[in-house]
Amino acid sequence: MAKTKKTDKELSYTELVARRDELKQKYMDLRFKKVIAHVDNPMEVRTIRREIARLNTFIQQKSAAEAKK
Repeated sequence: MAKTKKTDKELSYTELVARRDELKQKYMDLRFKKVIAHVDNPMEVRTIRREIARLNTFIQQKSAAEAKK
C-alpha cells in the first residue's frame, strides 16, 4: 500500500482546521447516538477525542510558528 495520505504533521493550517471540524462533528454525532441508541464501538469516542486534541496541538504549533515570522 502506497503512502499517499498525508500525516497530520504535514497538513497545512487550513487542512488541520477542516479535519478538526470534521472530527468534532463526527464526535458530536457519536455522542448523540450513544445517548439515543447502541454504539457499535464505544472506544471510538475516546479515539476521536484524542485525535481532536492532537489536531488542536498541531494547529496551535502552526499558529505560534506563524506568529514568530
